[in-house]
Amino acid sequence: MPRSVRILFAMAVIVLGLAALLLLLTISESMLTIRAHLATSEPWLAAAWWGLAGALALLVTWLVWRILRGDDSAARPPAERDVEPPDEARIERDLERATELGADTAVVRAELAELARRRESGEIHIVLFGEISTGKSSLINALLPSAEAVADVRGGTTRALQRYRWQSPGGDTLVVSDMPGTAEADGSLDALAEDEAKRAHVVLFVTDGDLNRQQHTALQELLALGKPLLLVLNKSDRYSDDDLAQLKHRLLGVIAGHTQAGFVSVSAAQTREVVRIDADGSERKEMRTIEPQVADLASAVQRLLDDNDNVLDRLRDSATFVLAARKLDHAIAERRRAQAEALVDGYAKKAVVGALAAITPGSDLLIQGYLGTQLVKELAALYDTKVRKVDTELLLQLVQQHVGKAHTLLLAVAGNALKAFPGVGTLAGGALHAVAYGIIFRTLGRALTTTLATRGELHPRQAARLFEEKLGEDLETPARRLAGLVVGRTNTDDGR
Repeated sequence: MPRSVRILFAMAVIVLGLAALLLLLTISESMLTIRAHLATSEPWLAAAWWGLAGALALLVTWLVWRILRGDDSAARPPAERDVEPPDEARIERDLERATELGADTAVVRAELAELARRRESGEIHIVLFGEISTGKSSLINALLPSAEAVADVRGGTTRALQRYRWQSPGGDTLVVSDMPGTAEADGSLDALAEDEAKRAHVVLFVTDGDLNRQQHTALQELLALGKPLLLVLNKSDRYSDDDLAQLKHRLLGVIAGHTQAGFVSVSAAQTREVVRIDADGSERKEMRTIEPQVADLASAVQRLLDDNDNVLDRLRDSATFVLAARKLDHAIAERRRAQAEALVDGYAKKAVVGALAAITPGSDLLIQGYLGTQLVKELAALYDTKVRKVDTELLLQLVQQHVGKAHTLLLAVAGNALKAFPGVGTLAGGALHAVAYGIIFRTLGRALTTTLATRGELHPRQAARLFEEKLGEDLETPARRLAGLVVGRTNTDDGR
């Protein structure tokens, strides 16, 4: 650093130091003066003054904290801002709103109807997870030797659930659903598996040894649901006492920290291969019938039911309401997306017509500016969002800057689209600009829709960046449709 700069820094430090010292002396003198006056005044006056000073200091501290902390709730998607779990009353209100929007709520109503049916029946629903090789079928046969399986193919999938009825030792009627895998290569739960687990009261996860990566992933996701869960080790008869103790220790470590989870080991096999030595010394193998050791599992399930009798239905209902709310949000989002697409297409056509109708210089800019403002307002209203005028103006200003940079590209795309229509070509300058305006409005509408759907409010700069990105995507197909509109409109005007 040059010597002259160092001298300037040193002088600045000296000046700041003197200013700080002067401020300290001034404050000290004022405090001493105030203290002297308060010492000779009434006690209540001194207490009131110090109380007022303390309240003012707290107020200033709180204001500084609020300013520095900011309000980041608006920066989160709407789904993340809502931390209250949904209840039945809220679901019903949201259903009414979704119906008014025209959303397809059949799936949500079916979910609530199934919940009502399960409530009325008083049945306890248990869902069984585990790989095929873990012996789930043998376990079910051992627990429910006389039960009849009923296949239940869930809507939207070809995977069938096998459901079994079981009368527990405590007299409860249980419905056991055998879940055919998670259907994800990495072991994570797909929608069918997760939904079925949420609907159930109790989850059983069956393994026959140490968990592989896929099993571990699936189990962790099931534990995260907060449902009563039993980790069941099947085929325990294959292990020696020492090996079984070590395996049990490792499996207990997987569910450690989850108070709602338990562990039980069973042996569901009903036959065993033995080697028989005959009188002549020859050996032969034969299968012998043995008694399955599943009583511990039945007792563990009964204990879960007894210990959680007051909360099982509440947990099941709460999880089902979350599931219904998720499906309802999806239905509303899909309906809004369809309405937004129709709205954007309509404004793209209006932009084309407006460009063709502009007869005086600059009038097309006025028309497109008005249409742009109305597009922002209508999309915001569709997503229940209030948009400030300044944000709309900033967005349109930023979009105009991006359009200026991409002007050549837009005209080239419009020209290529018009070449598909004989007799028009690229000579019609008005047609070129009309198609370009249509592309601009379609791209702006898509960017706005994405921003409002994901952010819950208008962020002009983010929407403008998204607009710029979408300008680089495939524009040929929409350009051809818009060119067809231009040609049709031009031919209609010529025929008059």
